[in-house]
Amino acid sequence: MTQATLPSADHPATAPTLLLVDGSSYLYRAYHAMPDLRAVPGDPGSPATGALRGLINMAQALLREHPAQSAAFVFDAPGPTFRDALYPAYKAQRSPMPDDLRAQIEPIHTVLRLLGWPVLCVPGVEADDVLGTLAQQAAAAGMQVLISSGDKDLSQLVQPRITVIDTLSGKRRDVAGVQAEFGVPPQQMVDYQCLVGDAVDNVPGVEKVGPKTAVKWLLEYGSLDAIVARAAQMPGAVGEKLRQALDWLPTARQLLSIKTDCDLSAHLDPAAPLQQALRLQAPDQAALRDFYQRYGFKTLVRSLEAVPGRAGVAQSGADQLGGMGLDAPGAAVAAFGLAEAAQAGQGAAEGADTAPTAPPCQYETVLTWEALHAWLERLQAAPLVALDSETTGLDPLRAEIVGLSWSIEPGQAAYLPLAHDYPGAPPQLPREQALECLRPWLENAAAPKLGQHIKYERHVFANHGIALRGLDHDTLLQSYVLEAHLPHSLESLAERHLGLRGTSYAELCGKGAQQIPFAQVDIERASSYACEDSDFTLQVHQRLWPRLQADAKLGAVYALEIDCSEVLYRIERHGVLIDAATLARQSHELGQRIVALEAQAHASAGQPFNLSSPKQLGEILYDRLGLPVLKKTATGARSTDEEVLEKLAEDYPLPAQILQHRSLSKLKNTYTDKLAALAHPRSGRVHTHYAQAVAVTGRLSSNEPNLQNIPIRTPEGRRVREAFVAAPGHLIASADYSQIELRIMAHLSDDPALLRAFHTGQDVHRATAAEVFGLVPEQVSSEQRRAAKAINFGLIYGMGSFGLAKALGIDNTAARNYIERYFERFAGVRRYMDATRAQAKACGYVETVLGRRLYLPEINSPNGPRRAAAERAAINAPMQGTAADLIKLSMVAVQHALDAQGRASRMIMQVHDELVFELPAAELDWLRSEVPRLMASVAQLKVPLLAEVGVGANWEQAH
Repeated sequence: MTQATLPSADHPATAPTLLLVDGSSYLYRAYHAMPDLRAVPGDPGSPATGALRGLINMAQALLREHPAQSAAFVFDAPGPTFRDALYPAYKAQRSPMPDDLRAQIEPIHTVLRLLGWPVLCVPGVEADDVLGTLAQQAAAAGMQVLISSGDKDLSQLVQPRITVIDTLSGKRRDVAGVQAEFGVPPQQMVDYQCLVGDAVDNVPGVEKVGPKTAVKWLLEYGSLDAIVARAAQMPGAVGEKLRQALDWLPTARQLLSIKTDCDLSAHLDPAAPLQQALRLQAPDQAALRDFYQRYGFKTLVRSLEAVPGRAGVAQSGADQLGGMGLDAPGAAVAAFGLAEAAQAGQGAAEGADTAPTAPPCQYETVLTWEALHAWLERLQAAPLVALDSETTGLDPLRAEIVGLSWSIEPGQAAYLPLAHDYPGAPPQLPREQALECLRPWLENAAAPKLGQHIKYERHVFANHGIALRGLDHDTLLQSYVLEAHLPHSLESLAERHLGLRGTSYAELCGKGAQQIPFAQVDIERASSYACEDSDFTLQVHQRLWPRLQADAKLGAVYALEIDCSEVLYRIERHGVLIDAATLARQSHELGQRIVALEAQAHASAGQPFNLSSPKQLGEILYDRLGLPVLKKTATGARSTDEEVLEKLAEDYPLPAQILQHRSLSKLKNTYTDKLAALAHPRSGRVHTHYAQAVAVTGRLSSNEPNLQNIPIRTPEGRRVREAFVAAPGHLIASADYSQIELRIMAHLSDDPALLRAFHTGQDVHRATAAEVFGLVPEQVSSEQRRAAKAINFGLIYGMGSFGLAKALGIDNTAARNYIERYFERFAGVRRYMDATRAQAKACGYVETVLGRRLYLPEINSPNGPRRAAAERAAINAPMQGTAADLIKLSMVAVQHALDAQGRASRMIMQVHDELVFELPAAELDWLRSEVPRLMASVAQLKVPLLAEVGVGANWEQAH
């Protein structure tokens, strides 16, 4: 028995249950969680079916989880409602419904009715009003009402006989649940919402009144009417804001109150009892079979044939969800939380349905000049070609081509083996001659090509002296823009979007010590594998590209990623010069200091011990020296992690020595010992690899070596940058955005005080301190500025009072007072944070200024810490993501300028908000003036963007 059906004094087990579903909420959840399924797999022109497929599963799983005899799906009807006439700006900020989703609404209504569900759409009111009316009528008739929705607004309907459940997060809003979540009982929810406003629906509340103040007032005065009656006596700035809102509050109440008296006579038989009027009907099996066949749902067709009764409603989770690739033990979670299921990489594609309809494979191995020339003619005539290389290794600057594959249409591909070397291998065309034959097409920018990770392909062909051009599309980046939270390997994409699984590299070449090079793979098996790669890449593109075309904002983000890929290729190719002698000297000095620290630690401990052994360190700290145990590990051992050592170091010398020893050892082992060895033997330069499709925020990551993690908070760490030098006759320049995330916060929050500080060129931390402490800027002390800086940056990363107290070394009460004063002076920031959290909870994602979507799988998690972490991420992600977008725009703009003007300056690194250049001294004046101008003009925010340039003989001097 589920929690929703447990009997109690207020909910007798004999009372009938009415199950009401907020269909509009389900609609969007299914659409955003599911991949771009089509009635005809691989045909972007056929009807979209993702939301339809997802909603069928959600509806059936809901009935399994919460059995009921009477139920209804309620959807918003098209057209305006009475609220739009009352307030034209109501929901004005919401994006229009995507065309793909709009096209699925009618078939969704149809299939629900075929499944036996009553479906209601009432013009002139919202689904919430219909739900409210039905719930009140049912409760008055003695029924128990269960409303399935994630909308917190429905909390105002809750009473002993009406409960709201959010099947996505597992949240249950009964009377006690509403009180615990919001601090007020359900009957005060409308008053509460009027005070705080509803950012999701664009309904303003009382400025400066947040949840805490609203709850305090309602508990003290009892109602909004009583608060309004005392408005004249309300003290302070918040009282003034209340008085300013008095004329608005009646309108807010009308907008936010759910109607419970809608006229439903045209939609339900007024003479029939509600329990009978909304009774679930037997499914129409024959019509369902036709419907499922029409939309390509073969798994559901099979479920009808296998399971009698309610069209599969009673079947097992494994049977019902099998077509989606979801695990049976998590059936309810998977069906309700389709976004989470997809984000976990469990695959929401109609895998079992699409595989049988995959095009027949026509794969060819090219072993003769005649066959190659024939294919070359087809390649030159093709509108788009998926191209893939098989190589000797993964290092893009050293890998050589073993063979090439291409695909010109689904199911048709060819493999050109060029360097397979094993006993009995058939004769192959000479590699360099074959590449020369293909060179005109490979280097033709007007010949459109597609790849999976095109930056790698550019490098591989460049290793053979070929400038690969015409790379218009990258399925890796398409997936990254559309679904950054999911895996992006071709294997994952094929399974997720095509329902296809090909041969894996491990199956072909083996694993570990038994793995063989690709050149030793039998050509017949290699050909099948390589052709699959190109074929799958083309088919995935045909699924993903229409989705990007249908969304202008995501399409623009994708175009930026494609342009950025070209710039990153050039940065990686050029590399950055390393001074090996400087690194050797630093390693020697660090080694001496590490030995000295080890001796000091032994002296402090009173005996020698292994500083790298947690067990020995724990014995010294806690047994020999008797230091307090602050934390234990999961296994119960006494912790010696960095957090514990930092706390102990405030009072004892040994922990401080251990921390410094660890820091210097890491610096030596990771950078000063290894950087020179990573330099290319011919160029003396290190060539880091920038990964675009890793961080969900859009930030780049750097590896082999990681140039973005060099510790710069210590003098020793900063000195490492001295080894990044310019070639003779050249300089190093660093162009860095100034306080970029704070500027983005000002733009997003539209806070007047923050906007004013940036527009007038003030020291924003000093200006913040002046606002928080009620001073003029000249009176702000260094300590107050430090506190304001910690608040400014802490809020970006979702820091609470505990984190701020730790950062400033103050108690929690003082930190909480700082934050409250901050929000009183910067009310726009609080409104932004509240609105962003609300949007994240409603949509499952937030967006950057450019429209990049940042998904938050845990935003509605029933797990408190996970949900809190997701809420912090929701605040930070739009700022960090927008900063990532801006630096990418800058990279592209600067590279275009360098190319257009024929400059010799080269971009050699990108590190967070910084671009690093190697330039001839003669171009210094140009770079100092032009690069900051370009970086400042890539986007028009509500505050000016500012980039500053430093110059020197090495990277450290350029700061």
